[in-house]
Amino acid sequence: MKFQIAAATLGVALILAPAGGVRADPAPLYDVVIRNGRLLDGQGNPWVLADIAIKDGHFAKIGRIEGRGTREINAQGDYVSPGWIDMMDQSGEALLKNGLAENKLREGVTTAIAGEGGTPVPSAQIADYFKKLERQGISLNFGTYYSSAQARMEVMGDVAGRPTAQQMDGIKAHVDEAMRAGAMGIATALIYPPDSFQSTEDLIELARVAAKYGGIYASHMRDESAKLLQAIGESIEIGEKAGIQVEIFHFKGAYAPGWGKLVPEAGELIEAARARGVSIAADMYVYTAGGTGLDITVPNWVWEQGAQRGLKRLKDPHVRARLKKEIASGSMAGWSNLVEASGGWDHVVLANAFDPKYDRYRFKSIDYIAKQLGKDPADVSWDIVLGAQPNRAMGLFFMMSEEDIATALRWPWMSIGSDAGANEGQGTIDAIGLPHPRAYANFPRVIAEYVKKRHVLSLEDAIRKMTSWPATRMRLYDRGAIREGLKADVTIFNEERLDDVATYETPTRYPAGVDYVLVNGQLVIDQGRHTGAKPGSILRGAGANSPEARETPR
Repeated sequence: MKFQIAAATLGVALILAPAGGVRADPAPLYDVVIRNGRLLDGQGNPWVLADIAIKDGHFAKIGRIEGRGTREINAQGDYVSPGWIDMMDQSGEALLKNGLAENKLREGVTTAIAGEGGTPVPSAQIADYFKKLERQGISLNFGTYYSSAQARMEVMGDVAGRPTAQQMDGIKAHVDEAMRAGAMGIATALIYPPDSFQSTEDLIELARVAAKYGGIYASHMRDESAKLLQAIGESIEIGEKAGIQVEIFHFKGAYAPGWGKLVPEAGELIEAARARGVSIAADMYVYTAGGTGLDITVPNWVWEQGAQRGLKRLKDPHVRARLKKEIASGSMAGWSNLVEASGGWDHVVLANAFDPKYDRYRFKSIDYIAKQLGKDPADVSWDIVLGAQPNRAMGLFFMMSEEDIATALRWPWMSIGSDAGANEGQGTIDAIGLPHPRAYANFPRVIAEYVKKRHVLSLEDAIRKMTSWPATRMRLYDRGAIREGLKADVTIFNEERLDDVATYETPTRYPAGVDYVLVNGQLVIDQGRHTGAKPGSILRGAGANSPEARETPR
């Protein structure tokens, strides 16, 4: 009987076998299988050797994978980590023009959180803005804050002054609308006017609106230089009184006279706040130069009657004479003196003048340019600001020390943000017009410089700071780690070859060593090249799912 069953089974097998007697391979069980990689789960654990199977945008199986994938990737010798999360992105407008975000993906970033300056549309249009990005397609996942100053400008314009009770109600209504549309929270850039015209009391009121929807208060603080501790204190106060989570954007000790002292004290201040229950943390980029508009060298009182009036004032020789005295005397109430913080005009470097007359001096200090032209450095800076209009002339401010960067990187609650936008074309500077290497290389540099070279972080902790920790902070509980069932955002890199490559002089060079990047299970970077795929998702804040949002007509 056993012989008869075996014979019958053999007969069926022979009937099903294709011509030539070779059986057809079974259909792939998975979309992608990554084999033989050193798996870093994103949660700080040491790597393990494991295969990863991906199906329908999720991690389907981890371990030894028997079934095939439609696409097989041999990651032998490489590390396989969750996709990297940029906690301080500037791509809100750029993605409307080009959704590929190639500079971000090529450095391993799969998720970007933008909005330091708000959304590129008013609060009433945010829902449609998200839908447009979804229709056009984006290559990475994207979420954004809404700016409190953006709400203020819709009601008051760009002038100084406290809002009336009626105006404050209008400002709060815009924040409420933005939160219901899916903003992650409210952001401030308090070093710049008109953001700088907002009081702590006003910000607490607005933060309470965002907190009602589970939002976050994120801030480029009033001062990152001599008054760093006071600025952190304001952020902590807002967090405590509004009952809201606080994120400090691009943390730094940007004050040469205080190197080695201010940053440790700032860490102690934040640790103390966390110990008493304030949910405050920070992100940072890993360069000694910050980058921003040269208009920051103008004390903020010049802009109190609005930008256009301020530009006219800046042409007045009598106004300039006063401003030069103020720069020489240091920071003042409502203005952080980045010239002093950098140690003088010889540490302020022209990055983009938007004017051929001055762009021939790109990457030269303002002091050097002034000597070549026989002018005062302040006059050169402000002439460049005026000549760039309607663009914003950009500078590099060398304000930070490597020792302070290392100190801050070690804090367990520190994550990574680039303060840079997506490029709009191959090898172009980012959309905000600032040629800074952080736009192309910030994330690989964390590993190349601070894991491999300086030994500031372990590889496991560096990956945690770029994956599970920022995902937890942003309440992205469906991604940020490699675990069965989670969204399959993946960065595959070779640690030995990983190199940030971009420099201040050549800021648009792509990094080496990032071989494959997957977003929601789809290959976007394949052997170092962008595939053109746009599988990214819009990441909406919790307010979009609130009862109030469901009741709002769309």
